Amino acid sequence: MNLEMQRFKAEFFKALAHPLRIRILELLGEGDKNVNELQTLVGSEGSAVSQQLQVLRAKNIVSGTKEGNKVIYTLKDPMIIELLAVAKQIFNNHLVDTITILDKFKEDEEEPVTPKN
Repeated sequence: MNLEMQRFKAEFFKALAHPLRIRILELLGEGDKNVNELQTLVGSEGSAVSQQLQVLRAKNIVSGTKEGNKVIYTLKDPMIIELLAVAKQIFNNHLVDTITILDKFKEDEEEPVTPKN
């Protein structure tokens, strides 16, 4: 059972492992959108957005509903937005740690070296 969960998680995170897919999910977190709306918002070609939406659909992360001649995309689970927010917080934590280390190096470089007798 544990191995199945680990495989699910690995496949799930693989599906998130593309900057354009992350951006699409962030935009869908603001509300449902069709491909044209997503293209405009991300400033990307339709084929790129469509390809990434196919990956997200195949992994059941988003769903599409046909409305007239358009397909409206929605998040299958709104907790995706919470997951992305946690990822952002982890990034910020790492950034703070990196800045702290850099500040320490800077302080060490600024300290005068006193010769030993």
